[in-house]
Amino acid sequence: MSEPAHISDDEPNAQAQFRARHALLKRLADVVSLPASRINAFERAVVGDLLVEMLSLATSEDRRRVAQRLAVLSEIPNALARMLLRDEPDIAGLLIEHCASLTDADLAACARDTDREHRLIMAERRGISEVVTETVMSFGEADVIAAVLKNRNAKLGQAAIEGVVSLSRHNVDLCEHLLRRPELRPSAAYVMFWWCGPEDRRTILQRFAVSREVMQEVSEDIFAIAADEGWQDPVSRKALQFIERRQRNRAAIERSPYGGLEQAVAAAAEIGLNREIAAEISYLSGVKPLTGAKILGDVGGEPLAILCKATGLTKGDLAGLWRSMKRPEVTANGDVAPAWERVQVTYDMLAVDRAQTVLRYWNWSLSSALTPALLRAIRDGEDEMQNEYSPSERAAMMALADNFGR
Repeated sequence: MSEPAHISDDEPNAQAQFRARHALLKRLADVVSLPASRINAFERAVVGDLLVEMLSLATSEDRRRVAQRLAVLSEIPNALARMLLRDEPDIAGLLIEHCASLTDADLAACARDTDREHRLIMAERRGISEVVTETVMSFGEADVIAAVLKNRNAKLGQAAIEGVVSLSRHNVDLCEHLLRRPELRPSAAYVMFWWCGPEDRRTILQRFAVSREVMQEVSEDIFAIAADEGWQDPVSRKALQFIERRQRNRAAIERSPYGGLEQAVAAAAEIGLNREIAAEISYLSGVKPLTGAKILGDVGGEPLAILCKATGLTKGDLAGLWRSMKRPEVTANGDVAPAWERVQVTYDMLAVDRAQTVLRYWNWSLSSALTPALLRAIRDGEDEMQNEYSPSERAAMMALADNFGR
């Protein structure tokens, strides 16, 4: 028997020709659809192989009809599913959207072998697993990633979340969708904070500025034990520094030429904030100087409010610091400057304990507790800085240079 000729989709009356083909495709699709009591796995596979051969020569309308018929099945021959999943998006989409029998391996392979349109359809599929979402999102396509994030029935692993956090640095529109995901954790949210807009920053503080009260309760007696040991164990010392209620550095206060944090802030308000005073304020506040520089150099200003609230500074001290950096408090029309208003709202909305949690995460976690994906997000654009500095120190150094180097 000679091989049947391929019929082009745009050939006149193509669908009206070859009635035997249309009937046979329908019958074979029906056979594939038979329950296991009527056809065994080997027979189903053979029928599937024959359908693959026929569909490779058939029109797109033929393939669409078969895909529509197979989408509702609980079992599809692998070769047939593989072929149709790599077909045109409107054909493959019938299986991607409706076929419950597709495995994670089927979907992940489809995501790798096809293009953005297929991945966009897959991103909206109900109940896709962590394996599939990570594969779909790995291509870095913003619209596909946004679709996955908006899919409330999609499951995301932490590796995928952290990858998107890294991408959000250059595509801030993703931040809004990320913040709605239940999988997002404080470490990732605090990294995102530095490049998020005002509304997203507010959301992060409302959702992730958690209390350390439970940790303080369970470790209360351990502080005395650590003190008896002379604080020699660096592991417990670092953890207890994160947990403790006191934020200010008492040793720094004793050595400070200003006599205390309020006095250092007053000096900054009087003569302007410079590198020396900025470093001193950081020491007195119990944070690294370069972490403090990143906070003081932030354009939005919200970190400044967090620093003041965490250390017990008043709103008057906050205003003094704001003026010391020559930030406007009012507009040309005499209204409160939007940035200054946000800073005051941030100060008022946070309890001291929660502000300390955020501040200590910035000072502690950014250099020691982040995964490689989050570290890459912080390091982005800073490769030329010296290797001996931690990620948070490099970022803070850049902020310090921007703010005080003019």
